[in-house]
Amino acid sequence: QVQLVESGGGVVQTGGSLRLSCATSENKGSFNTMGWYRQAPGNQRELAALITRGGRTNYAGAVKGRFTISRDDAKNTVYLQMNSLKPEDTAVYYCRFSGGYFDDEIYWGRGTQVTVSS
Repeated sequence: QVQLVESGGGVVQTGGSLRLSCATSENKGSFNTMGWYRQAPGNQRELAALITRGGRTNYAGAVKGRFTISRDDAKNTVYLQMNSLKPEDTAVYYCRFSGGYFDDEIYWGRGTQVTVSS
């Protein structure tokens, strides 16, 4: 079972920055898609950003221009650089990797808390 471990969450003031990392020690080759989702209290989990094996990225409208996703396949790691943070970015952030020939192997991290104080 592939385990994903997130790090980099914490408390930051409005306008600050954080960098999240998510890595797995399992060597399963390159994952198809790596992404970050977030879930605020009382809300459903939603996509924040994702990046494909080929480097194509997709961002939620609320984070576009402020967040940057990147990946290092040699390290099986995905990063999320979050700048100009707002209180509404407060959530638990989860990483998600997909793999397999049919892209049906889905792995989730346990989440890391990001709190933006006003």
